[in-house]
Amino acid sequence: MSSILEIKGNVNYKITLDPSVWIFDDRHINLKTYFDAKEDTEEVDSYEEKMSNYWHREIREGSVAPPTLKAERKLKKVEILTGTFGIKFEPFIKNAEPLPGAKSLIIETKKENVTIALEEAGELILQFSNEGKPLKDDGPVYVLFNDGSNRNNPITHVTSFVVE
Repeated sequence: MSSILEIKGNVNYKITLDPSVWIFDDRHINLKTYFDAKEDTEEVDSYEEKMSNYWHREIREGSVAPPTLKAERKLKKVEILTGTFGIKFEPFIKNAEPLPGAKSLIIETKKENVTIALEEAGELILQFSNEGKPLKDDGPVYVLFNDGSNRNNPITHVTSFVVE
């Protein structure tokens, strides 16, 4: 199975995507926390409350030394080896520059094609790893909606993206 995907069709530039290198891209997002954080936005304290709590903790417990660079690298390595990551589709579709007449994006899969409005394509998230492993069996990516509505049933077996 090829892990290379294309954005093609009614675009100025045909784009080739290689999900195996996205782990090194700073734009990747941790999907274990991404959707949960969106649900918790109502519970977020105001800036003043956070700073007040921080100040009171500093007075009670004293300041805490920041972690060393070595400790940060180790934590990052563990996160990468065990994390579930995705990347937003928006920069890729922008770089392909859909032509003015383009209205939809067809997600071609081995099973069936899924069509969505081109305006919504930038909100898609391409999951490229699950618990530190690439998606080899039914990947190379899963397509998730930004609201998380299909995170338990993502679009799998993706072969290419066609702009029409």
